[in-house]
Amino acid sequence: MHVLVIDDERAVRDILVDACRRAGYSTDEARNCQEAASKLVRGDVDIALCDIKMPDGSGVDLVRSIRDSRIETSFIMVTAFASTESAVEALRAGASDYVTKPVNGDELIHRISQVAAMRGLREQNQVLRQISRPQTKTFEFNSPAMRSLERLVTKVAPTESTVLITGESGTGKGVLARSIHEQSQRADALFLPVNCSAIPENLLESEFFGHTKGAFTGADKARKGLFLQADRGTLFLDEVGELPMHMQTKLLHAIEDKEIRAIGSEQPRRVDCRIIAATNRDLGRMVAEGTFREDLYFRLSMFHILIPPLRERRGDLLPLIRFLIARETQRSGPLRDLALAPEAERLLCQYEWPGNVRQLENVINRACILADDDCINTSDLPPEVTMAHALGSSTGTSIANQGYLRDQMREIEVALIRRMLEETGGDRRLAAQRLGIGLSSLYRKLEETTDLS
Repeated sequence: MHVLVIDDERAVRDILVDACRRAGYSTDEARNCQEAASKLVRGDVDIALCDIKMPDGSGVDLVRSIRDSRIETSFIMVTAFASTESAVEALRAGASDYVTKPVNGDELIHRISQVAAMRGLREQNQVLRQISRPQTKTFEFNSPAMRSLERLVTKVAPTESTVLITGESGTGKGVLARSIHEQSQRADALFLPVNCSAIPENLLESEFFGHTKGAFTGADKARKGLFLQADRGTLFLDEVGELPMHMQTKLLHAIEDKEIRAIGSEQPRRVDCRIIAATNRDLGRMVAEGTFREDLYFRLSMFHILIPPLRERRGDLLPLIRFLIARETQRSGPLRDLALAPEAERLLCQYEWPGNVRQLENVINRACILADDDCINTSDLPPEVTMAHALGSSTGTSIANQGYLRDQMREIEVALIRRMLEETGGDRRLAAQRLGIGLSSLYRKLEETTDLS
C-alpha cells in the first residue's frame, strides 16, 4: 500500500510519514496542492493523507480534481479545523475518511487499514468478476501415483514455499495449483491465474507490474499489475517457460525482493503474494540450453510436483470417465441418467489420451451431446479414438500373418470409412468432411472396396 502525505507543515509530514512507515506502508510526501497533484496524476498512490487548508489551495478542491480525472486514490483528510461543515464538505467531495490534528498515530493507522481493506475488497471483486467460475464437485483419485501427489499437496499447501508444477499439457496443472491455494492460509484471498504465453511480449512488464498514467502512449489511466492484484493471495504463472529472458530477470527480482516498480513510477511497492508456476516444458533442459535462467529455475522449483500423464495412471481412467459423464449431464439442465455402452467403455479405456484429462473432458462432452436413448455408444466417440482401436486391431496378431504394409493400411482405412459412414447415417459428403478428404476421393475409395460400395 502506497501512501502520499500532503501537508505544508514539515513537522506534521514527518510525524505522518513515520507512522505510516512503521506500519509497513511505502510513503511519499508533498508540500502543497500543486506538488501533490503532480504525484497523484500518475495514479500509483493508493491513499492520500491530505490537509484541508494549504497555502496554494484547498485539499477539498484537490479531491474533486482527482476524482474528475478518474484516478482511484482514496483520501483521508487531515485538518486542525474540527468542524462538522469541513468534514461533511470533504466527504461530499469524495474523501473516504476524516481525522483531526493533533493526529493520534494508532488511530491514523487504524483508519488507513480500514480504507485499505475497502479498496482491497473492491479491487478483488473486480478481478473475481473476470475470472470467477461455478464450483464443481472434485474427483477423488484412485491411482497410487495421484494419491502420493495429493499427499505432497497437503504438505506444501500450508507453507509459503514457491511451487513448480510440471507435466504434459492437459494433465491438470491449473487444478492442482488452485487446490494448493485452497488448502493454504491464503485461501480467503485471491487466486489469480495468468497464462504467460497469452500475453504479448511488449505488454508483459505492464501486465505483471502495472503502469502509471501517461507512462507510455495509450496509458490513459494507471493500472495495477498482476502482482498487486494478487497481493496477500496466490499468483499462478501458467506456461512460465514461455517468458522471454528479460522478463525472467524481472520476475526473479520481484520474487526475491517482494517488491515491484510500475512502469513510469519512481516508487517501489511491497507485495505479498505466493507464486505457483507451471509448465509442460523441460526447464532443466532449457537451463542447459541457455533459454531459461538457472537462478529463476531454482527459485521456482523450491518444491517441485510432477503430474504423471493419464496413460500412466490407468486406475483413474474409468472412474474419471464416469465422473465426467455425471458432471456433464448435471450441467446440461434436466438431469439425465446416461449409461456407457460396454464397447464404448472399452475403446475409451484402451485409448492412450495424448491430450490427457483436457482431451478426455472434450471427448466426454461431445459424447454426452451426441448420445441418443440415454446411452453413449461407439458412434458418439470421435474418429481419433476409433482410429486408435482400428490400429490396435491391425497389430493384434503376428505381423508376418497380416500381409504387406499396403494391405494392412488398406484394412485400417476400410474400417475407418465404414465407421464414419455409420456415424453419419450414410451421408457420404459429411463423412468425407469429417475424414478430411474430398468427396471424389471418398467415392474412389468406395469403388475400390466392394464391402462398402
